[in-house]
Amino acid sequence: MLGIIGAMDEEVREIKAVLEDVTVESAAGMDFYKGKIRGKEVVVVRSGIGKVNAAVCSQILVDRFGVKAIVNTGIAGSLRAEINIGDIVLSSDSVQHDMDATGFGYPMGQIPRMDTFSFPGDKELLALAEECCSQVNPDIRTFTGRVVSGDQFIAGKEKKEELIRLFDGFCTEMEGAAIAQVCYLNHIGCLIIRAISDKADDSANMDYEEFEKQAIDHSVKLLLAIAERY
Repeated sequence: MLGIIGAMDEEVREIKAVLEDVTVESAAGMDFYKGKIRGKEVVVVRSGIGKVNAAVCSQILVDRFGVKAIVNTGIAGSLRAEINIGDIVLSSDSVQHDMDATGFGYPMGQIPRMDTFSFPGDKELLALAEECCSQVNPDIRTFTGRVVSGDQFIAGKEKKEELIRLFDGFCTEMEGAAIAQVCYLNHIGCLIIRAISDKADDSANMDYEEFEKQAIDHSVKLLLAIAERY
């Protein structure tokens, strides 16, 4: 069974609309919609903002629903000039950029006493997402790279340049690496999918309302294709 964590109400609503045989369970203030997409069982939920909400949501998906993998969608800020507004980033891996145990000799981002610096994206899901995106979203570009996450809204160019320098990140957001950590600890697959909402150079060529509409359309198409084929 595949777990789908969506960031936006409208996105989750569109996915719920195609679910069949739906049952709803509530836990930790979240509504989990279990059903089928074209015969494949999935659980769809909106986690809320930030790493704690994302981690709680992910562990519930594992413990209560027994999901074998989690796909998380949402929006992010680009950390590379070539990644434009509306493009999609798929996670090769993810890091929590606000984890700072440097005082104990760890590199920035390293979680103490864990056997990995970053949390890898699932190779099978990644390959499937790349294939699906090229088929259902041929109008946009897709990049594969590191997602960096933290409980901070990153708006300034100086901070973005720091994230590029320290982590070689492709985009930055507030939930993905926490979800990936839960998946890593539970030995299940994970993939973070992010639509880019702003550029690394702080420029913008699309208003947010138009971006949001396109981002939801692209992510829903991609999620439905992944769920059907996974």
